[in-house]
Amino acid sequence: MAHRALRFQSRAVRLHHRLGSWGPLAGGLVALALVFCCGVVGYMRVEGWSFFDSLYQVVITLSTVGFQEVYPLSRNGRILTMLLIVSGVGSFAYLVGTFTQVLVEGRLQQFLGRRRMQNIIDRLTGHVIICGYGRIGSIVASEILAENVAAVIVESNPEVTAILDEQGIPYVAGDATADEVLLAAGLLRAKTLVAALTQEAANVYVTLTARQLNPNIHIVARADAQGHTQRLQRAGADKVLVPHLYGGVRMAQSVLRPTVTSFLELAGRGNEIDLQMEELRISERSEIVGQNLIEARIRPRFDLIVIAVKKASGEMIFNPQPQAVLEAGDTMILVGRKDGLDGLREIL
Repeated sequence: MAHRALRFQSRAVRLHHRLGSWGPLAGGLVALALVFCCGVVGYMRVEGWSFFDSLYQVVITLSTVGFQEVYPLSRNGRILTMLLIVSGVGSFAYLVGTFTQVLVEGRLQQFLGRRRMQNIIDRLTGHVIICGYGRIGSIVASEILAENVAAVIVESNPEVTAILDEQGIPYVAGDATADEVLLAAGLLRAKTLVAALTQEAANVYVTLTARQLNPNIHIVARADAQGHTQRLQRAGADKVLVPHLYGGVRMAQSVLRPTVTSFLELAGRGNEIDLQMEELRISERSEIVGQNLIEARIRPRFDLIVIAVKKASGEMIFNPQPQAVLEAGDTMILVGRKDGLDGLREIL
């Protein structure tokens, strides 16, 4: 019995957490519905009336319109009517008060806003899901959104979600380790998932869950230490990064090779000068499939430099020769101006 009571209490707590501020309103509706049903059943049992007559009597009683009873009431029927009036009017008054509170506090507007945002998320395809909007996740999100790539944030902190709401960034409020939260973020339609939560164990769980729900998604995960990358890879991460290690390497490169580092930063961000480094994948319908670099005329047509070609097999060819043949599924790494990259992207 104690185990059952504890399990019931646990379910009630989870239900209350899901309903949030809408719990009192839902409770009022349930209470009013119970009073309504009990009244119908009560008249059928006490007075022996039909379902329709009992239903009509309950409606005119709870609405307090003052119509005459369907049939003369017995003493027990009058007691039932008095109980019905007290409980029904009380439930209705509680429901009205709760709904008024929802309107005054703006919860209804928030709910409608969340519905609109969820509709936007439901229409996204090939987007990026970023789990966690902390120090790392916020930077990842700003960089991705700056490239006009659709992204959805998964965050459980109400203060952070309020900021996302103000900025108009699509988000799903909830625990990223929960299946329903990831599915609400469009996991089955997403192209990439970034696990940037503060706790590494949570990133492992998110990675494992995402890989099981969507085996084809590309997963980039955050680790706390270099020795912990293997557990994230075993969980299904395609790429594991250690933020402080990466930052240290970038600082060292800025000391050892400052010009190279500055060039890569400018080419990677593509905002201070008209130069950008990009990777473009060759589709099966592209006109350059089966052509070598000379025949494709990428340099004279688009003023782009092909730095490397990653074959569909995973082989990386650096500084490819002019006779290198381009095949469907190959990914080219290029440097050039944005308009040239846009032009090449159209024929791929």
